[in-house]
Amino acid sequence: MSHPTPDSDFPLSEVPSHARKGLFSTSIMLFSFTFFTATMFAGGKIGMAFDFTTLIWAAIIGNLLLGLYAAVLGLIACRSGLNSVLMGRFCFGEAGSKLSDVLLGFTQIGWYAWGTATIAIVLVKILDLPQGLTIPLMVLFGFGFCVTAFVGYKGLDILSRISVPAMLALLICSLWIATDDIGGLAALMAVEPTQSMTLSAAITMVFGTFVSGATQATNWTRFARNGRTAVIASMVGFFIGNGLMIVAGAYGAIVYQQPDIVEVLVLQGLSMAAVVMLFLNLWTTQDNTIYNFAAAGCNLLRTGRRKTMTIVGAAIGTGLAIGGMYELLIPFLILLGSIIPPIGGVIMADYFYGHRGRYPKLFDANLPAFNWVGLGAYFAGALCAYFSPWVAPLVGIAVAAVVYVALFELHKVLVGRQQVAGA
Repeated sequence: MSHPTPDSDFPLSEVPSHARKGLFSTSIMLFSFTFFTATMFAGGKIGMAFDFTTLIWAAIIGNLLLGLYAAVLGLIACRSGLNSVLMGRFCFGEAGSKLSDVLLGFTQIGWYAWGTATIAIVLVKILDLPQGLTIPLMVLFGFGFCVTAFVGYKGLDILSRISVPAMLALLICSLWIATDDIGGLAALMAVEPTQSMTLSAAITMVFGTFVSGATQATNWTRFARNGRTAVIASMVGFFIGNGLMIVAGAYGAIVYQQPDIVEVLVLQGLSMAAVVMLFLNLWTTQDNTIYNFAAAGCNLLRTGRRKTMTIVGAAIGTGLAIGGMYELLIPFLILLGSIIPPIGGVIMADYFYGHRGRYPKLFDANLPAFNWVGLGAYFAGALCAYFSPWVAPLVGIAVAAVVYVALFELHKVLVGRQQVAGA
């Protein structure tokens, strides 16, 4: 049996059956998580490089791959009741799993710093506030955004139910105005791209922008009532939700030659709507992001104090935002799009191949300090992804999974030989 935990979000154990959630709750949680300004910006860059038909294909392929990746991890999370950092103990070992804790935790705190700085800087600009308010606003939002994450799943769920319909209404309104401004869909289809990009690069951007988020969506899919709920919710969040962000960003870029959705709303005369959109858009991702950080931090330090880790993460993220480090972090976080997906590749191979689709109870498992099969597969996947000229995250996932299977079989042969020699 798992050890009991005082936290209703079960940071160090499996989610029990009585705490499981239905399809609507899980779907809207993931949908709000993928409503992210940076994804719309990525869509804007793609929109300036392709005609509308090719853009739609890039969005469909990229988001379908992302949704399938999130769905497979979601299925494992639901069946086991564990999130990615807890699954890391099986595929990387008790001590080895700290590698994934650090990588996943740092990625999330980087995005949190970026989001905190972004809302403060944009509000000062749009509302024409004194520059001196930038840092106080960063502190306000840095700690304010973490309130719903501090409450836990319930807090994230309530915010999602309020913000998702509001953001959808704003987006539809903006797309309607954009279509009217350009002179209808026929005029939109006729717009020639002003920049160039390969389809492979576009798919990489679609898949890579949020693949680290998909790797940690297990924090919510592990609460799903059954495997079907986890899979459908993952596709709703990452295929439909993320796809909508890409297309909305691209739409604005094609019509106004402006990849920034907030700037597009201002150009449309919706300045106050732009402020509301930015606030809701960032809050629904920020609280999920800091929740992810807390989950990784709990596993790293083997503590059940998730709420304390949430506050600590908010303080670190706010500090990074104030220090201006968020400007340096964006290229680094894009780099993490290559080195984080292999974690998912190893988890999938370890669960379906290494454990034959069933983990033992976490606290009953006799785990090694380091699982060298999983660690070796991870580093092979990360290395190949980093140097890959093709869709890097996909290469990382595939290589990590294949190398895991090969090393697992090699390890079995070596152990067998040792046992024969010992006898």
